[in-house]
Amino acid sequence: MEGEGVKKKRFDRDFKISAVKMVTQEGHTAAEVARSLGIHPNQLYSWKRKYSNDGEKAFPGKGHLTEISALRRQLREVEMERDILKKAVGIFSKPTGNDSSL
Repeated sequence: MEGEGVKKKRFDRDFKISAVKMVTQEGHTAAEVARSLGIHPNQLYSWKRKYSNDGEKAFPGKGHLTEISALRRQLREVEMERDILKKAVGIFSKPTGNDSSL
């Protein structure tokens, strides 16, 4: 079968930024840089667009980890607060047995 066993190439953040800067700052053409790095020019154009939109925050890692990890951290904090409140309600709603005014 075609494409079977083909592994997708992964490039680290520094590689992508360096490739983009070769086009934007050093004056090389995208096709020239892509050919020298062994990547498709469309890939380089995509990186260039992401870098121009996000600047130094571009290419955070695998997917949108920064946003996802922030949301997970927030979820953990809210769950801990909820659990604490549940325990507090349980403690304060128990009859003490010392209350003779009832």
